[in-house]
Amino acid sequence: MMPVLFVGHGSPMNIVEENEYTRGWRQVAEDIPHPAAILSVSAHWFSRNTGIYTGASPRTIHDFFGFPKILYGITYPAPGAPQVAREAIDLLRGAAVEDNSWGLDHGTWSVLLTMYPSADIPVFQISIDSSAPPERHLALGRLLRPLRKENVLIMGSGNIVHNLALLDFRKNGGFDWAEDFDAYIDRAVKKKSAQDILHYQRAGRSARYAFHVPDHFYPLLYVLGAAFDRDKVSDFNHSCLAGSLSMTSYVFGN
Repeated sequence: MMPVLFVGHGSPMNIVEENEYTRGWRQVAEDIPHPAAILSVSAHWFSRNTGIYTGASPRTIHDFFGFPKILYGITYPAPGAPQVAREAIDLLRGAAVEDNSWGLDHGTWSVLLTMYPSADIPVFQISIDSSAPPERHLALGRLLRPLRKENVLIMGSGNIVHNLALLDFRKNGGFDWAEDFDAYIDRAVKKKSAQDILHYQRAGRSARYAFHVPDHFYPLLYVLGAAFDRDKVSDFNHSCLAGSLSMTSYVFGN
């Protein structure tokens, strides 16, 4: 059965850099089975409903600003996965609609460019309903579990700590509160305590600073939902950087 994956994707500069995070993405691609298709839940498709891209040719979206010009010329021409996408719509039992207004945003393609540079694996995205409570996102992940048996990689792409207002690139590692929140979530993930993650406010003061909008946090809930109790959990890229960003990532599977 295909594992499920949560990736801390961080800065778009990872697209053109070779660093510990890109090496971690490359290594995990070598460690897990080769997917037949990839379903991505990216922080950057944060919408008013649950939309699923069902087209055959998703466009590469450069949804970032103020970065070097070279980044805007890079594309990821992976095919879509219309059949699997429509199966996902069926699995979600009326909770999702077809939406081909999107494509592959950098939360998806910046990671896959390193993991699968040949861009020959079909990929499609599911949007995150900004109006839905955390429990809803976890439940949708559970409904998508059957895709794992079809060798579909379910990937959540976000960041456990994501407070861009407080970024400090002079800072090595994370601020104390960022490290504390990252550690709180890490303990909950490894204990498979969904309730502690759904109610992340239990982390205390650190939860107030970890993020202002949960767009980068919610992809983790889909991954947790798609995981089984029997799945082993392993982490990689386990660190914070620039004070207020966590790159910690997880693989769930056997």
